[in-house]
Amino acid sequence: MTEELVKEYYTGGVRKEWNRLVKDAYHRLEFDTTLYFLEKHLPRNGLVLDAGGGPGRYTIELAHKGYDVILLDITPANLEFAKRQIKKANVQNRVKQVVEDSIVDLSRFADNTFDAVVCSGGPLSHVLDKNGRDKAVSEMIRVVKKGVPIFISVMGRLSVLIVDLAMFQEEIDLPHFQVMRNTGDYLGGHGFTSCHFFLPEELKDAFTGKQVEILELVGLEGISSHHRKHLNRLAKNEARWKVWLETHYRTCTHPSVVGMSEHTLIICRKL
Repeated sequence: MTEELVKEYYTGGVRKEWNRLVKDAYHRLEFDTTLYFLEKHLPRNGLVLDAGGGPGRYTIELAHKGYDVILLDITPANLEFAKRQIKKANVQNRVKQVVEDSIVDLSRFADNTFDAVVCSGGPLSHVLDKNGRDKAVSEMIRVVKKGVPIFISVMGRLSVLIVDLAMFQEEIDLPHFQVMRNTGDYLGGHGFTSCHFFLPEELKDAFTGKQVEILELVGLEGISSHHRKHLNRLAKNEARWKVWLETHYRTCTHPSVVGMSEHTLIICRKL
């Protein structure tokens, strides 16, 4: 049922999701910071699985950088849109497959197939069942080769509490607020689809005892989180923007910043 709710939500917002990461400087920060850490940790070439890649924004970017890519997502509307964008970007030769499937079950792929897995934007957050999330993590580890990176970003729980304080205080009166605050689980129905919002330590725990080394935890919006108007204004001043980006990259891995960021990226390496 949860998967169907997620499909329904993203079917109705394909173009919105496609535009989300590039519509202004604030949203580009999530995109550009992800790309910054991909460039830092990815091998120089190889086959990458874009797991839960939606309408294909990262697939196309990786293909432009010379990687072979397989795009996987559960929403057919996302994939049909992605196929058109892949053709428009002229990277069909790099995108080896576009497949409809869930990150919870990657059984179509053999062990040690990929040179990296990218699961960006929060697909793991849309797996509400903890056992399902554990399986998804294990599957993404299984399909990568030894010694190569896995990148998974999720939506942050503390960040959502800040949003309710700043914008939706009426939700504090509703039962789902305390459930989400205490467990991270949100069943949908109030402007967003079903989702699990993570604490940083919870995200780290999801990889504990598995065949990986955690390399970095990153707050993708960092100290700019929830300051969209201010950041967009700053971005118009080239000199200040350059200094601020340097500040962002110097601070976005600080534990206190990671915990408050809208999206948290964990980077692991398979042992």
